[in-house]
Amino acid sequence: MPERRRVSLALLLVALTACGRQPSPGAATIRGSAGADEGPRIATSPDNVHVEYRVYGHGEPAVLLVHGWANDANYWHAQLDVLKARYTVVALNLAGHGASGNNRSDWSIASYAQDVAAVARQIPNARLVVVGHSMGAAVALVAAPLIGARLRGVIAVEALRTVGLPPLAPAEIEQRVAPFRTDFVGETRRMVSGSLFPRDADRALVQKVAYDMSLEPPAIAVASLRSLLSMDFASVLPAVHVPVYAINSDLLPTDAARIRRSLPDFTLDVLDHTGHFLMLEAPARFNPLLLKDIEALSARAGR
Repeated sequence: MPERRRVSLALLLVALTACGRQPSPGAATIRGSAGADEGPRIATSPDNVHVEYRVYGHGEPAVLLVHGWANDANYWHAQLDVLKARYTVVALNLAGHGASGNNRSDWSIASYAQDVAAVARQIPNARLVVVGHSMGAAVALVAAPLIGARLRGVIAVEALRTVGLPPLAPAEIEQRVAPFRTDFVGETRRMVSGSLFPRDADRALVQKVAYDMSLEPPAIAVASLRSLLSMDFASVLPAVHVPVYAINSDLLPTDAARIRRSLPDFTLDVLDHTGHFLMLEAPARFNPLLLKDIEALSARAGR
């Protein structure tokens, strides 16, 4: 694959996140109860948008789960049981997603980071770890300095491949965004089905994710995508003073050496034979890596 095309697809993979037949071994459905909680809670972002979240389990650190583009907190369903057995788990819906408010005009990564920080302020735990999938990882990095000293680390899932690369030019961003503006439903479904899963992926899962993501309000999704594609990691990472771990698929390569030039305290795991939704595709293999990273961050924090 030519380098330019690979970089473009990697940008989409960072930007775009988000099951039929009986699920294949290790695959997870998206909807369903993952155990009792105390019901939805609300935090208020600085622009007066209500951010809905749920809390499961107890213990240190609190693990905040941030979904990706055109997804919601349900995309972490297959992780809740294993996490809440050890930690306080906070699954939130960014503004414009799930049951959170949509009374916002600025659908930027910076605004989403304020959503995460607003939820973090209401979590009493002494230590926090933020886990972000795809766009959620970019949000987590921008939120890191807003959260402050309680943050022990960020775990990025299927993200950060473009760290250290030059940002896209405005004309290139427009070229990427234009098809979604013209035919959001069709382009989103084509992108998910054609780019975000390995060829032998569970087709029921692929179709479910493609359908779910295409239901995001186009105005919110397109503005969010534009903001993400405009993100300059070089201007964000100097303010991130915590370890950053990543769990990526092998759908595209991750240049860990290049990333470490911008994030010296960076650790990478690659989960083979998975796609962009590896936490749904292979939770039996993904969850132990996630637990390992959380434990490592806790140990570094002097737990």
